[in-house]
Amino acid sequence: MSEKILFLTGKLAERQLERILSSMKPQFSYQINQIGVNVAALMSESIIMRRLSKDQNFDRIIVPGKFRGDLKKLSNFFNVPVERGPDDVSNIPDYFGMKIIEKELKDYECKIFAEIVDAAILSVSEIKKIARKYMSEGANVIDLGCMPDTQFPHLEEAIKELKSIGVKVSVDSANDNELIRGSRAGAEFILSLSEKNIHILNEIKSTPVIIPAKEGDLKSLERIIKVLIERKKDFYADPILDPIHYGFASSLDRFIKLRKRYPNIKIFMGTGNLTELTDCDSNGVNTILMGLVSELSINAVLVVQVSNHCRNSIRETDAARKIMFFSKKNQRLPFRVNNSLLCLSERKPKRKTSGEIRELKDMVKDKNFRIFLSEDKINLFNSISIVRGNDPYDFYEKVNIEDDASHAFYLGIELARAQIALQLGKDYDQDNELDWGVAVSKKKSSLLKRPPKKSTQK
Repeated sequence: MSEKILFLTGKLAERQLERILSSMKPQFSYQINQIGVNVAALMSESIIMRRLSKDQNFDRIIVPGKFRGDLKKLSNFFNVPVERGPDDVSNIPDYFGMKIIEKELKDYECKIFAEIVDAAILSVSEIKKIARKYMSEGANVIDLGCMPDTQFPHLEEAIKELKSIGVKVSVDSANDNELIRGSRAGAEFILSLSEKNIHILNEIKSTPVIIPAKEGDLKSLERIIKVLIERKKDFYADPILDPIHYGFASSLDRFIKLRKRYPNIKIFMGTGNLTELTDCDSNGVNTILMGLVSELSINAVLVVQVSNHCRNSIRETDAARKIMFFSKKNQRLPFRVNNSLLCLSERKPKRKTSGEIRELKDMVKDKNFRIFLSEDKINLFNSISIVRGNDPYDFYEKVNIEDDASHAFYLGIELARAQIALQLGKDYDQDNELDWGVAVSKKKSSLLKRPPKKSTQK
């Protein structure tokens, strides 16, 4: 007979636990008991014993890894072994010696409009090159950003060339004539119409993105919405996301109100006012914004990556929308879904204890150096010696490689990587580059063959 296991969990983790156990197809039979607390770690001995019958027909009971309580007391109470599972429910397969192959996240709902800023002063070939790059990073539509008081004589040619390589195009201009020209040249979308120039709808076939007539004027936006609904015209409505300290909180409220009042219309959000105008890494900003996009079912975002600190905004937005879609679909937190947005840190960096490092050193029988990180040190050792430090310069005079330039160069690279990983709280794996998530594009490699050795490793 197969083993029978009872899993105790909280409300937040219940669905995820069920999905994981189901996908594992385990050899044991199981039952999940949601004990009545939100967070599983908050359950106590008294709660468990009070809410769970003493007579349980199971071979063992597994409580969450972060459960704080006397397991022996619970085991005696239920007369079966009670043990802690992993700290995180996603590690259940590992706990039972199994692995779930993580599916690549591909699905999403929200479109990405990627703006080529100041397209009017770029050549057609430059526009085409940038468009290819943006599409490879996750963009669905290429937005041609026009410029005030600047002619765009090659607008039609640019649209034609973009469409020849299968790109959908939007034109963003404050000039009505440029919007009309763009639409007639085949642009699928035009940005942005308001009550002031709504009349050009009669001259275009493109889907418009509509905005308030003046800053923060939600009523003027709603008036156009009603007109377009009556005309049965496809459109996106953009209440405009404002920068921090210039109406940011109020603008969020406009998005919320618009979605409540019009649950079925398409909503558009430009993220650049937050990413470009806030001096912080864009990664976290884009992630939070795509969480908002997911909760409000916003249908499209306009992304710009002009500033250096925003140069990965398209990739970040693409990764975030997929994570948020997965989380929303599976009714779970955007937590432990995918690591691609953990660029500067790890959830829990892998570190060795001093005892583990000593054991590893004792197992080494050659003079090749191994590098491991402990909680606060870089550890370098071979069969002869072990050296600990925090800086690559701490090691040079202690490892006796003055006459081996190639080896010294190699160790310099690896110790520098180890130092960065130690300082930022990242994983370090000797002979491998640090993982920067979507911040650095990765070269595809085959798991069926070893990579060629670097010159310093030969």
